[in-house]
Amino acid sequence: MGFFMSAFFELRIYQIFPGKMEEWLSFMNETIMPFQVKHGMVIHGSFTMDSSDQFALEDGERVMNSEIKGNTYVWIRRFENQEEKVKLYKAVYESNEWINNIAPIVANFVDRNTILVHNLSSTKLSVMK
Repeated sequence: MGFFMSAFFELRIYQIFPGKMEEWLSFMNETIMPFQVKHGMVIHGSFTMDSSDQFALEDGERVMNSEIKGNTYVWIRRFENQEEKVKLYKAVYESNEWINNIAPIVANFVDRNTILVHNLSSTKLSVMK
């Protein structure tokens, strides 16, 4: 297993400013995703995170603690390899359209200090490849 030698996914997690989720989803659906797809990005999914469940052992018993996550947005993109990711990042994030028209609007919705990106490789039985 090499470091991004073959296809992999980005699992991107953003915290959206309170009260801005509906506007964010419209902006993602109408502007960001079509723009990125037009430049070659492959987007596998787009989600709002309703809640998170954390499991633990307390006094020898398994318990589940749930937390509401109404301001969390998650999406998944796929890349053929690291070289493609670099190429697509450049095409999207260094474009005049992104810099001048899209990025300034993103700042109104996403708390950029919370952006978390997990790079994932599929395992043998994964449906997503």
